[in-house]
Amino acid sequence: MASDARIPAPIPPPQPKISKFKIALCQLLVTPDKERNIAHARKLIEDAARKGAKLVVLPEIWNCPLSLKNLSKYAEDIDAEAACPSISMLSEVAFRNGITLVGGSIPELSAGQLFNTCCVFGPDGKLKAKHRKLHLFDFEVPGEVAFRESDFLTAGEEPTIVDTDVGRIGIGICHDIRFPELAMLYGSRGRSLTQNREAYTQIYINEDETEVWMMHWRVVRWTSTNWLQQKHQVKGAHLICYPGAFNMSTGELLWELMQRARAADNQLFVATCAPAPDPNTSADYITWGHSGLVGPFGEIIATAGHEETTVIAEVDYSLIQFHRISAGRTFLLRCRGREICTRWLMSLEGMPSDAHGNIFASLT
Repeated sequence: MASDARIPAPIPPPQPKISKFKIALCQLLVTPDKERNIAHARKLIEDAARKGAKLVVLPEIWNCPLSLKNLSKYAEDIDAEAACPSISMLSEVAFRNGITLVGGSIPELSAGQLFNTCCVFGPDGKLKAKHRKLHLFDFEVPGEVAFRESDFLTAGEEPTIVDTDVGRIGIGICHDIRFPELAMLYGSRGRSLTQNREAYTQIYINEDETEVWMMHWRVVRWTSTNWLQQKHQVKGAHLICYPGAFNMSTGELLWELMQRARAADNQLFVATCAPAPDPNTSADYITWGHSGLVGPFGEIIATAGHEETTVIAEVDYSLIQFHRISAGRTFLLRCRGREICTRWLMSLEGMPSDAHGNIFASLT
């Protein structure tokens, strides 16, 4: 592939401050007592830091039960720090222990809307990023169970990727893990982005000129937002953290599968953290648990069961490059017929009639 096919120039591979560290996934048991949940989370974070963890992750909706109709009672205005006890605790404990903290998620009330929001704090205690859940989970089995987040929550609008002392981290919340395009966007290490607000296909080229990714237009919709315009180029992640709370049915079927798929597809680390299911509860929504860390080849490095526990494991970023080289990572569409690819490209809504020729010219 000609070097001038890349516009603009490629992004150098990110270099984390440390390439090997311990991560802690705090699978805590959530109760209706918010103050108790905050104090308990603080204790687990401090225990993990004492055991050497440099990155600590909390579950989705850890400061209150996952009851959609009651989330607003526990919600906090994250921008109003004085009246935000959950966020204040996270900031303080990150600073006191000198750790990077992916603070799970809490219900956030902002401008009259309710969001499911994850905050990331640095070792200085400062808020580094805020991710609002992008994909809301609507689940219904007629006559049995219904769980519709969209009836209560507002979806976020922007992907979140943040530089930290422990590398570049992409953030997703629970159902976000079901969408491979988001993980592909996060995993675009060193690839340049050709932006075209009118076309529904974007081209991603990696640093060794061997790979092109074409993404669905919904991801391109994100790439044309202010989030990307401000950054101009995609910054690829070493690790994606997904605080989540899959239920007992979807968890058994999909939770591990999704983690391994997102990690293997993009050859990076995936960390998930879920609340522990309460064996004594009669709630309609019972969480699956099974927090875990998956390596860049889709291998399970560490995982929990249903019980309350803290999973502590080692992240070694050198494995990312090792697996990328050993696996001979290839562009999947190149393995299929050109005619199939052309028909697929032409079927994309709004695709310029001559765009497929430009794309395939870059593959030869």
